[in-house]
Amino acid sequence: MDSEREAGKSVKHPSGQVCQICGDGVGTTPDGDLFVACSVCNFPVCRACYEYERKEGTQVCPQCKTKYKRHKGSPPIHGEESEDTDADDTSDFNYPSGNQDQKQKISERMLTWRQGQDMGRPKYDSGEIPRYAPSLTASQVSGELPGASPDHMMSPGAHGGKRVHPLPYISHSPNPSREFSGNLGNVAWKERVDGWKMNKDKTAVPTINGTSLAPSEGRGAGDIDASTEYNMDDSLLNDETRQPLSRKVSLPSSRINPYRMVIVLRLIILCIFLHYRITNPVRNAYALWLMSVICEIWFAISWILDQFPKWFPVNRETYLDRLSLRYDREGEPSQLAAVDIFVSTVDPMKEPPLVTANTVLSILSVDYPVDKVSCYVSDDGAAMLTFDALAETSEFARKWVPFCKKYNIEPRAPEFYFAQKIDYLKGKVQTSFVKDRRAMKREYEEFKVRVNGLVAKAQKVPEEGWIMQDGTPWPGNNTRDHPGMIQVFLGHSGGLDTEGNELPRLVYVSREKRPGFQHHKKAGAMNALVRVSAVLTNGPYLLNLDCDHYINNSKALREAMCFLMDPNLGKRVCYVQFPQRFDGIDKNDRYANRNTVFFDINLRGLDGIQGPVYVGTGCVFNRTALYGYEPPLKPKRPNSILSWCCGGKKKDQKSKKKSSEKKKSHKHVDSSVPVFNLEDIEEGVEGAGFDDEKSLLMSQMSLEKRFGQSNVFVASTLMESGGVPQSATPESLLKEAIHVISCGYEDKTEWGTEIGWIYGSVTEDILTGFKMHARGWKSIYCMPKRPAFKGSAPINLSDRLNQVLRWALGSVEILFSRHCPIWYGYGGRLKFLERFAYINTTIYPLTSLPLILYCTLPAVCLFTGKFIIPQISNFASIWFISLFLSIFATGILEMRWSGVGIDEWWRNEQFWVIGGVSAHLFAVFQGLLKVLAGIDTNFTVTSKASDEDGDFAELYMFKWTTLLIPPTTLIIINLIGVVAGISYAINSGYQSWGPLFGKLFFAFWVIVHLYPFLKGLMGRQNRTPTIVIVWAVLLASIFSLLWVRIDPFTTRVTGPDVQQCGINC
Repeated sequence: MDSEREAGKSVKHPSGQVCQICGDGVGTTPDGDLFVACSVCNFPVCRACYEYERKEGTQVCPQCKTKYKRHKGSPPIHGEESEDTDADDTSDFNYPSGNQDQKQKISERMLTWRQGQDMGRPKYDSGEIPRYAPSLTASQVSGELPGASPDHMMSPGAHGGKRVHPLPYISHSPNPSREFSGNLGNVAWKERVDGWKMNKDKTAVPTINGTSLAPSEGRGAGDIDASTEYNMDDSLLNDETRQPLSRKVSLPSSRINPYRMVIVLRLIILCIFLHYRITNPVRNAYALWLMSVICEIWFAISWILDQFPKWFPVNRETYLDRLSLRYDREGEPSQLAAVDIFVSTVDPMKEPPLVTANTVLSILSVDYPVDKVSCYVSDDGAAMLTFDALAETSEFARKWVPFCKKYNIEPRAPEFYFAQKIDYLKGKVQTSFVKDRRAMKREYEEFKVRVNGLVAKAQKVPEEGWIMQDGTPWPGNNTRDHPGMIQVFLGHSGGLDTEGNELPRLVYVSREKRPGFQHHKKAGAMNALVRVSAVLTNGPYLLNLDCDHYINNSKALREAMCFLMDPNLGKRVCYVQFPQRFDGIDKNDRYANRNTVFFDINLRGLDGIQGPVYVGTGCVFNRTALYGYEPPLKPKRPNSILSWCCGGKKKDQKSKKKSSEKKKSHKHVDSSVPVFNLEDIEEGVEGAGFDDEKSLLMSQMSLEKRFGQSNVFVASTLMESGGVPQSATPESLLKEAIHVISCGYEDKTEWGTEIGWIYGSVTEDILTGFKMHARGWKSIYCMPKRPAFKGSAPINLSDRLNQVLRWALGSVEILFSRHCPIWYGYGGRLKFLERFAYINTTIYPLTSLPLILYCTLPAVCLFTGKFIIPQISNFASIWFISLFLSIFATGILEMRWSGVGIDEWWRNEQFWVIGGVSAHLFAVFQGLLKVLAGIDTNFTVTSKASDEDGDFAELYMFKWTTLLIPPTTLIIINLIGVVAGISYAINSGYQSWGPLFGKLFFAFWVIVHLYPFLKGLMGRQNRTPTIVIVWAVLLASIFSLLWVRIDPFTTRVTGPDVQQCGINC
């Protein structure tokens, strides 16, 4: 073990790298630089092994499977031109300055991890293949740690003075995306080189089908590879493992090109239309005309910001079989990266514990190596109900997880699995399945009863507060003043299922709350989870889920790893966003809860630019990106019109040259070196190399100022590939974890401003994703055939409007903050069309002002008899007709390439108007009050009892809220306007019917868009249909006016002819 540590350390330092095949030194090039065989992953290989592999082997890197390039001084091989020389050893990515030696010194200083200074070679005589190449790890990881029984209650912080229990924390492996995991491992390749050297003096290596035989054939039983069989042809193996794990699929030109042509045509027609409107004012209704023109100009700008980011929509394909072939082979230790999964909850009365339990159960049973999954549940309300429900969940998981994996069921949330109305026997061949399913359903029903019992008990809080099982008071009795709490329910060896297999880790976390501190709601809770997970497990990737979003596709994590662990693509990806899908929505989706247009059209369009925005849940993050670091630099490309449209701001050539020279002097040569730039966190420390103690201390102080006063956490940020030091004990890690969730930890640090989830808006998701994109990171949109995650959505009208209000309020807060995309981040690498999309997500609530004004104009025109458009000629009417046709054509072609149905598209259009004249309007005024006057106004919902039963009963429940006032007013005045307009036309004669049709069309446009809102006010469908009531009232009013006008039962008296008889006749 000591020699392995020493070997591991020797590789980490560029000055002493060891070949991972033969154990010799890597050596240097004729120019004196360290020899780098593979410029993609920098896998340490010496010149001799590199020459052998090019001449006798597969000619590819054993880690990333990239074909070797010829270096200076290397003879050309067959089929390679002599002048094809990799003279500069250029990499696909030019890393910023800084080196691993510096970061290792900082890490060693802060944690005093002492390792031997002698360089040793890896030993492979233990009789088994090591799980990882020892010299590849950024730091050695710990082995098996003692487990904790679920009976251990909890570990409050130091403020509470409670006990600290040993916990089953375990380190994760380094990032497998930078390691080799093929069938021909490092040991096998080493033996091939040894055999080649031996056969130089003896005989040539025998071949079969042009492939060298494995050196382990014919060896004794005591040899490490004696039991390893290579049934796959080497060339086929390398071809498969070299293939990309995902593919970006552009849309067929037959679908996308007509769509783009119509967009351009619509833009031209829109410009002509606006020119006509501006140059042809209505003299007798100048105020109405001016307001309408201003509204139309704003709508045009809003459409441009929304439409052009959808110019490059793409689809993506993932190859899970290639991922398994490269990182997760059967019979071998898995090389997949570790993932820390976050679940956030606050109030168990509003977020039922049974819903949270189903989410946790779906996580624990995910199709992923159990030692690579850790689930952290954040209880920001410090509720004992959540704690007890999680304890029950951990016990039920011991039975549920093996059942899911044995029969490969989907989904793995029991509530939704047993509620499926499908043939659950389809595809099942085990005879024991029916019996086991019935038994498991009974177990789940008993589990539900226990959880419901906890909920019923929690309805009435005791006067003395809640008491735990050991008789001590629950530390979270005061939800606003309590210590931090951490409890591990399931761990490495402390949590086994009924079949004796390990279960993923399950950790309960409740951060400290004290009066006088700003806790930043969900964003603050997520940042606390980032720090806790970094201290305890430090997985290189993070998945965050809302408590009501369960894993619907057990392979969701593998889908994300196809992007994040790709050797080329994964280095620049900050997160992989999955679309949100929902259960429990009525078939007509009255209030556009599915939001299909946004998830299936807008985000797919952004995926072709710089990636989708972060939508708050169902997102797998790269931990490095959350720490505020920049991605590796891409190779320079020649400027073009396309790069100008989709690229960020360019620097002048002189500054580029200086920057490139500076980065070249600090060029990374080790694949384990993090991709971030130490200069970002070391102001004033340049060129010293950290050889002296003073500069090292300055760097340490700079890191602590950035990340907080925790040496353990700061050291974990330097481990790009994750893991915790093996020298750390569970007790010390737990104590440090309690420290990093204290309410004063973030003071005078960059948490919430540059690191983690960004503060300053209730929609912290948009702000966090925007900061990452502004630094140059790229995000990915993954849409597997089976939805990865599913959640619940409010189907009640008032609840839905309040949800939209919250989103819109967050956008307004961003609009008036320093992070507004209109003026923030121009010095970074945010692409032009990506900025368009972020500007649109920020200013869209402002559209409510012209929208409500525009929806009022039809009624005003009908009341006054005036109109916003003058009498037009036949030629001018062509442009009006063309504008309407282009709008319809854009929608049709958009539905064609996206697969969105016309009903979903139309529901989105309707709710855009409903939300715009209600929630968005209130968000603008509430945001202005909050930003300018510091007044935080909340609009509460008062629920009234409903006697409705059955499915979707909540859909018909009426809850009064002030958000209902504006759209109700618009419907009433437009209906009255229609009646008044028709009455005026009847009284004025036939010549007034022509102008009336334009006004009626305008009014009906408003009424049709607000129809779902009106339907929600009228009640249940199986009673009198809403449309019948609306049209009955409208037609009754019109016919009444006609009746009065015609008056058929009154005898008409024909008077004298005035022209003949005069006025006095």
